Amino acid sequence: MEDPKTSNKKLEGKVAIITGGASGIGEATVHLFVDHGVRAIVIADIQDEKGEKLAASIGHRCACTYVHCDVTKEQDVESLVQSTIQQYGRLHIMFCNAGIMSKSLQTILEFDLPSYEKLFAINVGGVAASIKHAGRAMVKANTKGSIICTASIAASIGSDKHTDYVMSKNTVLALMRCAGTQLGPYGIRVNCVSPGPVATPLLCEVLGVGAEDAESSFANMFMLKNNGVMKVKHVADAVLFLASEESQFITGHNLVVDGGFQRHEGPK
Repeated sequence: MEDPKTSNKKLEGKVAIITGGASGIGEATVHLFVDHGVRAIVIADIQDEKGEKLAASIGHRCACTYVHCDVTKEQDVESLVQSTIQQYGRLHIMFCNAGIMSKSLQTILEFDLPSYEKLFAINVGGVAASIKHAGRAMVKANTKGSIICTASIAASIGSDKHTDYVMSKNTVLALMRCAGTQLGPYGIRVNCVSPGPVATPLLCEVLGVGAEDAESSFANMFMLKNNGVMKVKHVADAVLFLASEESQFITGHNLVVDGGFQRHEGPK
């Protein structure tokens, strides 16, 4: 990762929202966006204590706000976008990162529909609402913004379990491509980042292990053997690229960040 102290600030003057921003990939992206000069950043999550603590920790570096937002409630998402514009004047970047995994295995023969519906409400409905309201705001203000969604390599390789999660991330890819096509005429870019296995708090909770144990179990699954273990910062770097002007002619793209993941039977 470039040292922002010795490179140009890639997001100088921009206003960004990150859903699911209180921990994991979202938290790492918050820090990186701040390093690269965002004028204001809004952290949206339902983890209030973590979100408020994170916002307070970086509030001296840029304008930073934490907003409680349940992305399954469209009114929450609409209010999130409207309050951001009221407070900071404009929205340039929306990172639709909020998501969950089922703790149950969710194989097709044991498929639990209520669990699937809850997961889809967050992983798909929440992303759709976020793109919708961010897109509307950008169109209205004539802002050539960037919308980034968190998908997963699971959408491309399948899995012997977590069927609902894999389905949801496939749907996010389709949603991104439709939104990219429809918002392209307004100069708004829509892309996805698809991480490989990375020891986020969410994945560690699902696996029932700590971060070190999770990283140890992933260590031999990457083609890049001498580059260490995949970290949330590697995903955040990709999000930064898609948010910045360095990707100004990229839209409808799924940027895979997986170190050459080699696990053929799919992620656990």
